Amino acid sequence: MGDVDELNAVIGLVRLEVEGTIDTILERVQNDLFDLGADLCTPITEDAKPALRIVQGQINWLEARIDAVTAELAPLTSFILPAGSPAAARLHFSRTVARRAERAVVHLLEEPEEAVNRLVLLYLNRLSDLLFVLARAANGMGGADVLWVPAGGRDG
Repeated sequence: MGDVDELNAVIGLVRLEVEGTIDTILERVQNDLFDLGADLCTPITEDAKPALRIVQGQINWLEARIDAVTAELAPLTSFILPAGSPAAARLHFSRTVARRAERAVVHLLEEPEEAVNRLVLLYLNRLSDLLFVLARAANGMGGADVLWVPAGGRDG
């Protein structure tokens, strides 16, 4: 829960740096993360009342945004560094927090006494990919991405 809360807060900081489509997407994501938190804190049991759960439609929405943004990006020719504009750097940071939350959910799913909605894991996985493409979009649609220079620090 703490990782998801931190992710939502970091996305809130990103929203101070962006506008338009990216901000609109992130607003929806922040609302979804509250759904995801509610899902995580309500164990799945046979006798439980209906609970707020992450559903496939939310994952499909993320995938549609990933596809739409990716279609507008410059092709990747190298790995990129988590840098560039302030918004892109914060989006990359958000992506790493999403990955941490994803790893925490993997550990929950491995515990036999925990009853967790598997779609939470899928949502976080797709969200981290969305945050990556949004970071590239914030870097001039990928044109201002900072490219990795393999072994770039060996000469000196």
